Amino acid sequence: MIAPAAMIKVLILFAHPALEKSRVKRRLADAVRELPGVTFHDLYEIYPEFDIDGPSEQSLLAAHQLVVFQHPFFWYSTPAILKQWQDLVLQHGWAYGPTGTALRGKMMLSVVTTGGREDAYRRDGFNRFTVRELLAPIEQTAHLCGMDYLRDDLIDLEAARRCHRINQTLDEIMRDPTAEL
Repeated sequence: MIAPAAMIKVLILFAHPALEKSRVKRRLADAVRELPGVTFHDLYEIYPEFDIDGPSEQSLLAAHQLVVFQHPFFWYSTPAILKQWQDLVLQHGWAYGPTGTALRGKMMLSVVTTGGREDAYRRDGFNRFTVRELLAPIEQTAHLCGMDYLRDDLIDLEAARRCHRINQTLDEIMRDPTAEL
């Protein structure tokens, strides 16, 4: 775990194609843009033509310990630009594979919003799957890259609510993944 006094560097990969229509994502974005230790990286703003600069993005990833995918849930997945980003940045030999060790030991977190209510994302709900189940491809991507995927069952949400800066107190809110819940 991370020492309590350490501040981890957080990279937020923000992907919302219609931010002007989203009250929630706009508020989330505004809340983190200027935080110390946080790099807010709006993919649609930086790459309006989807011409993603893979080496530049890899440098950003290398400089951060926690990568946050922050996006709305589009068709049970990420917006197109985030998928394009994954295809161009997470290259074999760099992010995964026998020599792809650049991301090993880093952490990944998904912060998603949905257009539906929480009860719609249950096995017996309208969408037939939980959000956690639908995020399995992102979790597997993190695993393939040797990253620790942070899930809600590994984070003490009550402790997180009391934290002023999660990137300074991440070790205090993480649960032991081997402990019984």
